[in-house]
Amino acid sequence: MGPQTQRIELLTRMAERLIEAIEGDLAALKAGKPQDMRTLDPEIQRLSATYGREAAGLTADIVKTVPAPVRSHFSSVTKRFKELLELHARMIARVRNASEGMIKAVAEEVDRRAQPTRTYNPRAASYGKAPQAMVYNSVI
Repeated sequence: MGPQTQRIELLTRMAERLIEAIEGDLAALKAGKPQDMRTLDPEIQRLSATYGREAAGLTADIVKTVPAPVRSHFSSVTKRFKELLELHARMIARVRNASEGMIKAVAEEVDRRAQPTRTYNPRAASYGKAPQAMVYNSVI
């Protein structure tokens, strides 16, 4: 077995482990438990970084040099990995948007309740701007 075949098999094994982690994340998100996401584990993050470095140096010419069964398995695992990454990104975006929406709604309600009572008198316009709820980033 040549070094390129070993490299492709290593990438395949890493992708399979990352697939398991992403599937765990998807299950956690569907269950409403984002704290149980496996990709938050430092080991999985290191594996992801290693996979990214190894995959960055991979070219189509290298893949063509490996035996057909290895190439076929690598191709199917890579395809599944990409599909899961896209699904994972969509679910994370949905959770983030929902969370930010809830935070924004709470901040708006705090602002609404903190508004001073406006009266009809000459100094009513001099109250200035009402205090605002604390916001953690500029998105909200």
